[in-house]
Amino acid sequence: MNCRRCESPLERPGDYCLTCDTANCDTVVVSVARERATLTMLADEDVVGEFTVTTVPEDDDERGVVELRNFAGLVADEIHRKRPDEVFVAGEHAVIREIRAQAHHDVFRVRDESDPVGSVVARRGERTLEVVKTAPAEKLGGSHTTLIGGREGRKAIGVVAEHPHVKKVVPGPIDAGGMSSRKGLRAKVTRADGNGNVRLLLRDGSSVQENRVVTTAMDRETGERVREDLNEALRESGLQDRD
Repeated sequence: MNCRRCESPLERPGDYCLTCDTANCDTVVVSVARERATLTMLADEDVVGEFTVTTVPEDDDERGVVELRNFAGLVADEIHRKRPDEVFVAGEHAVIREIRAQAHHDVFRVRDESDPVGSVVARRGERTLEVVKTAPAEKLGGSHTTLIGGREGRKAIGVVAEHPHVKKVVPGPIDAGGMSSRKGLRAKVTRADGNGNVRLLLRDGSSVQENRVVTTAMDRETGERVREDLNEALRESGLQDRD
């Protein structure tokens, strides 16, 4: 592929041209599996190229952490080569979390994993939600500081708080009169209200805690987009049963 402005040859499709300082794509869509990530570069609604990054997952836990970090780093490097305006991802949550940690771009999740590129193209022109730069640990607030479920409860709060469209998570009081569950801690995000905010319900045995989640959504419709994303992240983290 050649640069669309100066015709200089590009090493990989969609690369930013260093010769004339020109971006050759505006969007990167990444379809992620544990062993493979396919990047599709878009200019407006046109696909200008694809590139695939692969890895071999390690069975050993310690080596697996390093391998996953390196794999995500390669994907993040490929994104950086393109200098896109937007980055969308779909697929394996563990890999996506690591890509988000290493990428120098805001990374948005695509709900339709069967056709992530088509989903991104179809949503062109929709209002983009504000991205919150605050660190997840700083999003926790309110007068109630106790969370049910111990480490799993903190994990659920962390999954929600790390979402780029979540402003704040406010833990609520604990109700010990709920129906007992033998599955351990379960987490679920409820339907959005008229302002786009949601609730994170945590259940652990007979205890239930309702936590208010303030988002950057502006209405119920955009709040539902955030809710679906959060529930998918909780499922990927093993904190919510799949339907």
